[in-house]
Amino acid sequence: MRTGTFRGFDVAMHDPGICVITFNQPERLNGMTQPMKRDLIETIAQAQMHDDVRVVVVTGSGRAFSAGDDISGHGRSGGSEAEALAQDIPGGHRDAVGTYEGLRWISQPLNAAMRALDKLSIAAINGVAVQTGFSLALSCDFRIASSEARMGSGTLRFGLMPDEGGQYLLVELLGVARTMDFLMRNRLVMADEALSLGLVHEVTAPDALLPRAMELARELAAGPQVAQRLLKRSIYNAAHQTFEQACDDIAAKTAITDHLPDAREGVRAFQEKRKPAFS
Repeated sequence: MRTGTFRGFDVAMHDPGICVITFNQPERLNGMTQPMKRDLIETIAQAQMHDDVRVVVVTGSGRAFSAGDDISGHGRSGGSEAEALAQDIPGGHRDAVGTYEGLRWISQPLNAAMRALDKLSIAAINGVAVQTGFSLALSCDFRIASSEARMGSGTLRFGLMPDEGGQYLLVELLGVARTMDFLMRNRLVMADEALSLGLVHEVTAPDALLPRAMELARELAAGPQVAQRLLKRSIYNAAHQTFEQACDDIAAKTAITDHLPDAREGVRAFQEKRKPAFS
């Protein structure tokens, strides 16, 4: 797993197999650029393919998780120490086709990559999470927010759309009626309200955010990895399947997990009244 400083973020590995991605441009509220998104997608792909990674944690620096796309016109891709993981490609909003291509091949694939990651992911939302930053957090499996965090789409303020898939992710969590209210009224909510809506799983004091995220990451990293990853996929599948399809899906996955060493270890640990040591 490549670690270091890349365009707009740092990557570090922590035992036992926790990959921490930290957005490192606090002076511009960790706004995202096209090169940053390309490098993030590459990092997520590496996390997927490297066996030493068990859990991914994403967080921000300063007072923002990520304020979304950098539309200031002054965005940069990191300092001189930043390494490029992916090659720059032409793209952007030069015309309607360019907008369509940029969304389909750069912006939307970032959230799709996070959702497709088999390893479990945690968003530690330290501050403002808007637009692409908000939808990236929603693409993670777990969300823990600082009590100072504020989040929402906010795109209609600029006459823009939640075009990176934010409307889909909100419908999954809130349902159609509450998503309509949330997006059309351009709502930005504090952490406690986000918790009541079901947008985040926990709220912590600001200084407890990363320690709590790492505590959860260690708990998940100690679990049966193959079973967790297959169950994650089955849960997301179930949201869009009939009951019969969901039953067949998890039966097929159970036919794999029941015959793994972790299943035998889990049964032995129960019989011996001890904590399992999963591989």
